Amino acid sequence: MTSSNPRHAGVVLHPTSLPGRFGIGDIGPQARAWVDTLAAAGCDIWQVLPLGPTGYGDSPYQTFSSFAGNPYLISPDDLAREGLLHDVPKRRVRGGRVDYGSVIPWKLMILDHAWHQFQSRRSNSRMVKDFERFRKAESRWLDDYALFQAIKEAHDLRPWPEWPAPLRRRDREALKLFRSTHAETIDRIMFSQFLFFWQWSELKEHAQQRGVRILGDVPIFAAHDSADVWANPGLFRLKANGQPLVVAGVPPDYYAEKGQLWGNPLYRWRSHRESRFSWWVDRIESTLRLVDLIRLDHFRGFHNFWEIPASAPDARTGKWVKAPGRALFEAIGRRVGDAPFIAEDLGGDMPPAVAELREELGLPGMVVLQFAFGSGPEHEFLPHNYRTTNWAVYTSTHDNDTSEGFWDGVGSRDQAFASTYMEGLGPTFSDKLIRLAWSSTAQYAMTTAQDILGLGTDAKMNVPGTTGGNWQWRLDRRMSAKRMARIRQLNSLYGRGIGASEASRPSWT
Repeated sequence: MTSSNPRHAGVVLHPTSLPGRFGIGDIGPQARAWVDTLAAAGCDIWQVLPLGPTGYGDSPYQTFSSFAGNPYLISPDDLAREGLLHDVPKRRVRGGRVDYGSVIPWKLMILDHAWHQFQSRRSNSRMVKDFERFRKAESRWLDDYALFQAIKEAHDLRPWPEWPAPLRRRDREALKLFRSTHAETIDRIMFSQFLFFWQWSELKEHAQQRGVRILGDVPIFAAHDSADVWANPGLFRLKANGQPLVVAGVPPDYYAEKGQLWGNPLYRWRSHRESRFSWWVDRIESTLRLVDLIRLDHFRGFHNFWEIPASAPDARTGKWVKAPGRALFEAIGRRVGDAPFIAEDLGGDMPPAVAELREELGLPGMVVLQFAFGSGPEHEFLPHNYRTTNWAVYTSTHDNDTSEGFWDGVGSRDQAFASTYMEGLGPTFSDKLIRLAWSSTAQYAMTTAQDILGLGTDAKMNVPGTTGGNWQWRLDRRMSAKRMARIRQLNSLYGRGIGASEASRPSWT
């Protein structure tokens, strides 16, 4: 089942934030129940954050691979359903924030148990054959990823530039010897990836049957400590010892007065051009096997990017450098056609060329309604100023405060304007923003689970430019029927999403 409605409605909620008894959301029964909740409310979009395996800081935007899945999202319930878990210690953590320090070793123990169960069930020809087909189909990235993770395990999880030189430099004989002496570890890591992609495939199929499309997220940069950079050093600007020459970030802006020092190594774009952008094309094609739509993080970076010396203490020192722009998207288009992108083109000092590139490519841009109340009726993010429908309008995002938290910090003059502008749209600021987004002409209207619930600053997902304490927020239970009934009402009223039959549409009396 798919929706042909050009006016879409969706909710941002990362799988880690789903409720459940294991201390972290996953992609099993609770995720399928969330899809059902969205579909019942008439929403046809579920937006997730990047799905890769997270490392230090637990950020989905700093992953060990641009192609692999996060094993911490694997569902123990679904493993048990397949007979891969027996006599496993129970873990019942309802609600609360994700405690990665305790969740990660528990999840790894579960995956080790599943691996041993699989090995003891080699007579199960279906799963064995499926695993072998997966290894072959995904070998282009899976071989390097599993080897990378196995070497990390053997060296106390140290970053790859700190490995012994032969392994750091990918000496052929050293890698051959390591593969032969750590074959079971490599196979186990591959099996975890098989489990993730198997469970995600079931979830995506369930979403398709319910008329819900998944909007994924592609970070513009790769993490330094990743299989991507270790296996393809020529595509990144690195020193001979593997450390970056220059790193990514953004200058001071709304989010951080000293800018954001992300630390990702920058691309050696000349090498990408020479390969016809094959790494990028593979990355997009791989992502589109997981999701239906892609949010392109930091779209500005495809036009120009902020280059910071690797030795700089913060992001204030840097310069703008030209990126390949249209040439990259033409290469992607030759492989995947008209890729369904949404461009995250937010930012304070955005040159006109960024909007020109987005418009040339025909991509929807992003609008965050929180930012609309600060300069009176002329602000471009106010719905009456939209000159096109080609927008994705958000009440807030994972990088913003919740709408209620934001409202608490708004000055009296801007509060007065916002209150008048949205008079009668709802009882709370978040309710008003949601209705304002849904009533707009924008093609996509998006909100967050936190804003549907009307939560305050404590429910923020991320504080940009900081490490620690982020990516931990969770729903403490399933979303209330009353809250989602309101979203269903708005979808019916403004003709968004999957829609409702005439018989089930609410009366407006």
